[in-house]
Amino acid sequence: MQLTGSREISAPRSEVWNNLLSAETLKECVPGCQEMSGSPEDGFEAVVVQKVGPVKATFKGGVMLSDMVEGESLKLSGEGKGGAAGFAKGEADVRLSDTEDGGTLLEYDVEAKVGGKLAQLGSRIIDGFAKKMADQFFERFQQTVEGPVEKEATAEEPAAEEEGEKKGWLGRVLGS
Repeated sequence: MQLTGSREISAPRSEVWNNLLSAETLKECVPGCQEMSGSPEDGFEAVVVQKVGPVKATFKGGVMLSDMVEGESLKLSGEGKGGAAGFAKGEADVRLSDTEDGGTLLEYDVEAKVGGKLAQLGSRIIDGFAKKMADQFFERFQQTVEGPVEKEATAEEPAAEEEGEKKGWLGRVLGS
C-alpha cells in the first residue's frame, strides 16, 4: 500500500525539522500512541493501540530514522507487533522545502504492509485505514507545529446564544 501527499506548514523549516526528531511531538501525532521514548540517533520505542475493522490490538515496536539530510529529508521506518492481530510495517520518505510565504512544504511517500489477522481483513479495509492513519498523523503534526489556532466567532452562530440562552441541537434544528 503506497500513499503520497504534502502539507504546507506555517512554520520555518528548522522548526518543522526539530519537531520531526522529537519523541514528544511524535507521540502527540501518532493516532492511538500510548507511549513514545527514545532519540533520533537510537530510534524510538512506541506502544500504539488501534482498532482496524473488528480487530483491536496493542502494537509494540520501534521507529528508526535514516537517510537524514538535516533540514531537508529523512526516512522514518517502523514496525509494530500486535500479538495475535499480526504486525504492521511502514516507511515514510519525508522531504522539506521552503514556501514563498516563509513556511515549509512537507512532502511524503508512505509504504505500509500488514500481516497476520490484519492481512485477512482485505486490502480495501487496510488501504483505507492506512490512508486515514497517515492523514491523521500529518494533520496532527501540522497542528502541533503551527500551534493552536484561535477560533473566530462567525456570523452563522445563533443569536440566542449571544443573549445567554442556549439551545440544544434539536432546538437549533427545529428553529425553536
